[in-house]
Amino acid sequence: MRPLDRKLLRDAWHYRGQFAAIIAVVACGVEVFVALRSMNGFLRGSRDRYYAEYRFADVFASLKRAPEEVAARAAALGGVRAVQPRVVFDVTLDVPGLSEPAVGRLVSIPVPRSPMLNELHLSRGRWPTAARPTEVLASPAFSEANGLAPGDSVGAVLNGRWEWLHIVGTAISPEYVYEIGPSAVFPDNRRFGVLWMGRDALADAFGMRGAFNDLALTVTPGIATAAVIEDLDRLLSRYGGFGAYGRREQVSHQFLDGEIEETQVTSVLLPAVFLGVTAFLLHIVLSRLVGTQRDQIATLKAFGYGNAAVGMHYLELSLVPVVAGCALGSAAGLWFAGQLSGVYARFFQFPSADFVPDWGVVGAAWVIGCGAGILGALWGVVRSVSLVPAEAMRPEAPARFRRGMLERIPAFRRLSPAVHIIERNLGRRPIKTLLAIVGLALAVGIVVTTRALFDAIDYMKELQFYEVMREDVTVTFEESRPPSAVPALARLPGVLGIEPFRAVPVRLRAGHRSYRTAILGLPRGGRLHRIVESDRRERRPPETGLLVSSVLARILDVRPGDEVTVEVFEGSRPTRVITVAGISDELLGSPAYMEAEALRRFVGGGEVVSGAFLATDPRLTDSLYRRLKQLPAIGSVRVRDAELHSFERTIAESFNISLYTAMAFACVIAFGMVYNGARVALSERGRELASLRVLGFSRREVTAMLLGEQAVLTALAVPVGFVVAYGLCWLMATRFQSELYRIPIVVAPRTYLFGALVVLVAAAMSAFLIRSRVAQLDLIAVLKTRE
Repeated sequence: MRPLDRKLLRDAWHYRGQFAAIIAVVACGVEVFVALRSMNGFLRGSRDRYYAEYRFADVFASLKRAPEEVAARAAALGGVRAVQPRVVFDVTLDVPGLSEPAVGRLVSIPVPRSPMLNELHLSRGRWPTAARPTEVLASPAFSEANGLAPGDSVGAVLNGRWEWLHIVGTAISPEYVYEIGPSAVFPDNRRFGVLWMGRDALADAFGMRGAFNDLALTVTPGIATAAVIEDLDRLLSRYGGFGAYGRREQVSHQFLDGEIEETQVTSVLLPAVFLGVTAFLLHIVLSRLVGTQRDQIATLKAFGYGNAAVGMHYLELSLVPVVAGCALGSAAGLWFAGQLSGVYARFFQFPSADFVPDWGVVGAAWVIGCGAGILGALWGVVRSVSLVPAEAMRPEAPARFRRGMLERIPAFRRLSPAVHIIERNLGRRPIKTLLAIVGLALAVGIVVTTRALFDAIDYMKELQFYEVMREDVTVTFEESRPPSAVPALARLPGVLGIEPFRAVPVRLRAGHRSYRTAILGLPRGGRLHRIVESDRRERRPPETGLLVSSVLARILDVRPGDEVTVEVFEGSRPTRVITVAGISDELLGSPAYMEAEALRRFVGGGEVVSGAFLATDPRLTDSLYRRLKQLPAIGSVRVRDAELHSFERTIAESFNISLYTAMAFACVIAFGMVYNGARVALSERGRELASLRVLGFSRREVTAMLLGEQAVLTALAVPVGFVVAYGLCWLMATRFQSELYRIPIVVAPRTYLFGALVVLVAAAMSAFLIRSRVAQLDLIAVLKTRE
C-alpha cells in the first residue's frame, strides 16, 4: 500500500465523526433523488405502456343524444383514426353498509366482448352476458372500499326505476386510472365507483337504443388534436354536445400527469438542496483540514510528492464520505422506491405495478453526488496544491487581535476572559463566521420548510372544508330543474337550510387559449357555499362580468378588464363575450363565478337550477340519505364530512410518507451541519485550547469557550434560517402549482419553534460529543510545538 493511501485511511478514521455526518447528508440527497426519480420513471412508464396496450382515447365528448350514424360521420372527420360511441350515465347507488347515497358511473361495453377503445383489464370474475341485462363489472377500488365481490349486488336508480345491479367481475380502464367523482378534487372510492354494463341493457334502461351520449376517439399520429376537437364540436353542436376535449383535460389523466410532474420537480428540487448542503459541508471540512495539515503537506512535498499527487490525495479523501453516502443512499432509495410503488399502485389503478430498478437513475445519482463532493472539495484541493513547501513548513502567522466593537462598551469589559476570547474568535475571521452562520441557517431553513408543508395542508383543509364549504350536503340534479324543485328538497327530513345554485358548462376562450369549465352561479347573499381566497378574504360573485380563479386566469392569460369569449353548452348554446371582473386567489380547482341571476340573464332562457347546498341536522341525516337514494331526479350527492375524510386519507396515502421522510432527512442535515461546525472548530483550535489548559484554564472553562462560540453562531443563525425557510417555502409554492390545486405559503409559529428546537437539540447533542474530545487534548504535544 502506498504511503499516501495509508495516510488517507488514517485521516478518514481520524475525521470519522465529521465524515459520518457528511455520509448521512449525502445518503439523504441520493436517496430522495433515486426514490423520486425512480417513481417518475415508474409512473411515466406504467402510464405509457397502459395507454398504448389498452388503446386509451385521445379525444372525448359528451352530448345529450345522437343517433348511431353520427358516430360514423365522426369517424370520417379528418385525422380521426378510431371512434367508440358509448352510453354513459351517473346514477344514485344504494350500497349495502353505506348510509350515504353513492354515485355510480355506468359506462356501456360490448356484450359479447369485442375490441374497443379504453379497453378493460378484467382482474376478477367474468364478462357480463346478454342473458342477464343487470350484470355489471365494478372497479376494484370501489369494490374493495365497500367490501364487494363478484356475486354481490348494489341498488341503483336507472332513469327513475329501481334496479339491483349484480356484480360479476372487477375491471380497470385507462380512462379511470385515477377514479374520482364529478366535481370532486380527491377520490372517494367508498362513495363513487365506475360500473360497466352491457351496451344494449344500458341503452334500453335510459331509452338510448340506436343512440349514444358519449364519444371517445383516437387521432392519427401527427394530426393536431385541436383541429379534430373543433370539427367534432361543429358536428355535435346540434345534438347537445358539451364540448369535446383532449386527453390533457381528461380528469384521470390530469391527476396522473400532475403526479408525474410533481415527482419530476421534487426529484430535482429536494436533492439539489441536500447535495448543495453536502458541497457546502465538504468545502468547510476540507478547506479547514488543509489549514490544520500545513506541516504534513510541506513534508509530503519535501519528500518529492508533486502538486498532482497531493491534490489527488485530498480529492480522494473528500470522496470517501461521498462514495459511502452514494452507496448507502442508492440502496435506501431503491428500497424506498419499491415501497412507494406499492402506494402508487393502490392510488392509481394499473394492470401491473411491478417496480424494476432503473440503474440509469442510480448512475445519475452517483454522478451528481460525486460531482457535488468534488465541487465542494475543490477549494481545499487548490489550497493544498498551492502551498509552497518552505512556506508550509512555517506555522500560520498568529491572528492579529484588535479591540472589537463590543470591547469598547464599558459593561462588556467587565465580563470574563472567556467571553472576550469568544468575541475575538468570531470577529477576527468574519468570512468564516458568516459561512458558519449560513450553514446553520440552511439547516434551520430545511427543517422549517419541510414542517411548513404540513401547515400548508392543514390550512388547505381548514379553508376548503370549513370556510368555503359550509354546506353539509350538496345535491346535484340529473338535469337542470325549475326553481320549484328547491322547496321539495327543503321539505326532506333534516334539512335546516337550503341555497340553490346553477352550474353552466362552458368553454372559455381568450385569443388562442381555451379551457373547459363550468360557470357556477351562486345566490346573492348566500352563506352556505362561499368564495374564499387563500388569505381568507371572502369574495362575492359579481353581478356584472366574470370572476375567475387565479389558476384559470393564468391558463387563459387574462387580467381584470380583459374580455373572454364564452361558448355555452346548454340551452340555445349561445356564444357571448364577457369582461373579467376580477380574479380570486383560491387554492383548489379552476372555477369561474357569477351571481345566479346575472348568469341566467347572460345565458338566456328560463330560470332553472342545477342543484342545492343543504345545511342538515346531524340527528336526521340517515333519514335524509334514505330519501335521497330514492329520488329519481337526483344525479349525485356529495357529503362534506365524507369529502373531508377522503382528503385526509388521500393526504395520508400520498403526501405524508414523503413529508415525514423529508422531515427525517432535514433533521439529519441539521445535526450534520451543527456537529461538523463544532468538530471543525475543535480541529482548528485544538492547539489554542490546549495552550489555554497549559496556562491554567480549567477543562470546564476551555469547553465553555468552544461551545459558547458555537452557541453564539447557532443563536445568530436561527433568525437567518427563518428567512431562508420562507424563501424555500415560496420556491416550493411557486413550483407546485397545477390546474387542480395550489400549495399556499403558510408557516405557523409552532413550525418556526420546531425548527429552532431541532437545531438546538442538534447543538446540545454535538456539545455532548465534543466535550469528550476536549478532555482528550494533548497538552504535551502543545508544549513541544515550535511556534
